Amino acid sequence: MKALCWNGTKKLNVENVPDPTILRPHDAIIKVTMSSVCGSDLHLYNGFVPSMREGDIIGHEFMGEVVETGTEVKKLKKGDRVVTVSVIGCGECHYCRHGSWSLCDNSNPHAFMQEKIYNYATGGIFGYSHLFGGYAGSHAQYIRVPYADNGAFLIPEDVPDEKAVFVSDALPTGYMAAEMGNIKPGDVVAVWGAGGVGQMAIQSAYLMGAEKVIAIDRFDFRLKAAAKHSKAETLDYEKTDILEALKEATGGRGPDVCIDAVGMEARPTGIENAYDKTKQFLRLESDRPGVLRQAIMACRKGGTISVVGVYAGLTDKIPMGVFMNKALTMRAGQMHGQKYAPLLLEMVQQERLDPSFLLTHPMPLEAGPAAYEMFNDKTDNCMRAVFMPNV
Repeated sequence: MKALCWNGTKKLNVENVPDPTILRPHDAIIKVTMSSVCGSDLHLYNGFVPSMREGDIIGHEFMGEVVETGTEVKKLKKGDRVVTVSVIGCGECHYCRHGSWSLCDNSNPHAFMQEKIYNYATGGIFGYSHLFGGYAGSHAQYIRVPYADNGAFLIPEDVPDEKAVFVSDALPTGYMAAEMGNIKPGDVVAVWGAGGVGQMAIQSAYLMGAEKVIAIDRFDFRLKAAAKHSKAETLDYEKTDILEALKEATGGRGPDVCIDAVGMEARPTGIENAYDKTKQFLRLESDRPGVLRQAIMACRKGGTISVVGVYAGLTDKIPMGVFMNKALTMRAGQMHGQKYAPLLLEMVQQERLDPSFLLTHPMPLEAGPAAYEMFNDKTDNCMRAVFMPNV
């Protein structure tokens, strides 16, 4: 089969690789119909996630058709149209049973690698380095899905592919970001990053009762999408003093909830950006936490910071004194997709949420290297490049 493989920083190739096979009774083989490029894939593309190996198949946001099932798969059958969440959960461990699927104790066969870094291991993720299990990703014609009864969800007939595919990752990540903010009716929410996850966080925040949501970004096409499709107010951080603008927008108090939908490759302005990029280049700092610093400074006293932008390791100059003395709460995590997928499919079916505008660039798999370059450089107004590997 054809697959898009990582071969080094900013080096991707479409290659012929062996077809996946059933390895365990709970596996299913999915024929991939759509596989989206996610913002966190860029951390692999740009070389910031350790343990990638040449030839690794990338991609984790996908949907498709079931073509084969293991003997213990009970909920799926050949021909089913399904969306598969990007995290892998066994369904039996303490964390899965309590809804914290991305923290699964059993789905990461390379747990020892994470334990050296994080002291504990998290669950596996499709196509996201050997640190997260070494699973083959979804930018391919076929993919093996472990614990398929837990992670693959039947798509209602009246939900089109362009909506369903984002229930794999962008939509549950954005929804969980809003949920972790404990948003109450009347709250003001600030969202850093108006990419796919940020857009879904905005829509979810309104569903949870937010009175006003403010999107912060520097790309005009993403800010326009946030205003048009997600009904957010917008701020361009290259043209605006964000801390002062957020104070002014909230009567001097600050946002009730601040959502970091950016993560380790934040691009702040001025000396802060130069400082972080230099330390990251010299391997003195693994992540650039400009958004996290700004969210701590901006959030109102007693407010909540929700972090779904991916961080890999160590950050520098975090204003912990501000965090502690303002009595802030911070919640973070990889999304627990299995917890949210049924609800979100229902909301999409009811047209309470609509992520379809994210699909700006449907493309064949052969265009993978060019698509990643375009998505990384934010050219051609690309919100999401989505591959159709079998077309």
